[in-house]
Amino acid sequence: MAVLDLRTVWPYRYYCLAVFGLGALVFANKPIWFVPGLVLLFTSQVAPYPFNVSDKAGLETLYAVLPLSRRSVLYGRYAWATACFAATATVGTVLALLLARIQALPFGGRSLATMLTVSWALFAGNIAIQFPLLVRFGYTRVSVLGTVLPLAVVVGTVYKLHLDLASMRHWLPLLWVAGVAAIVASVAVATAADRRRMRYGRRNATT
Repeated sequence: MAVLDLRTVWPYRYYCLAVFGLGALVFANKPIWFVPGLVLLFTSQVAPYPFNVSDKAGLETLYAVLPLSRRSVLYGRYAWATACFAATATVGTVLALLLARIQALPFGGRSLATMLTVSWALFAGNIAIQFPLLVRFGYTRVSVLGTVLPLAVVVGTVYKLHLDLASMRHWLPLLWVAGVAAIVASVAVATAADRRRMRYGRRNATT
């Protein structure tokens, strides 16, 4: 399912590259925030894109005839999102190291570990809010809300708590665990939302 999501998004690869390039330009002068900012901006736009393609092309009919359970379709979406995070974090880390070297900024292993951990926490928090909304209501109905609301919640939380990378270094293991817990909880909520949506759709079809 994750591979199918990749194939459906592939025709929009230039849009994805444009989003990546925009994020790189925005955070180019801040290597320590390069990966967290890039991950949050890029994955919030690209990870939910299979929902957009599915709505536009009516791919729910295709999913129904494939030998896949509804749960497999849902898990595939989260696997795709996690792959987006891994790819963005990998490429972003290489670019952040290059930028730090060009700007002659200190960038040790501890800073790198903190940067990646914060990136994971921001990604997980955003996806945990975003995907259940998209599963329940569809991309077409909540396209703007499904992107802006999670971003606002995540960024607002970081700002309200006055969090920075230095203050998070003592919480790195907890942030990894919290990110995993957020994704697991999100999958559970999205699964329940998908069942409710399918029941609602069948009722409408019969009437």
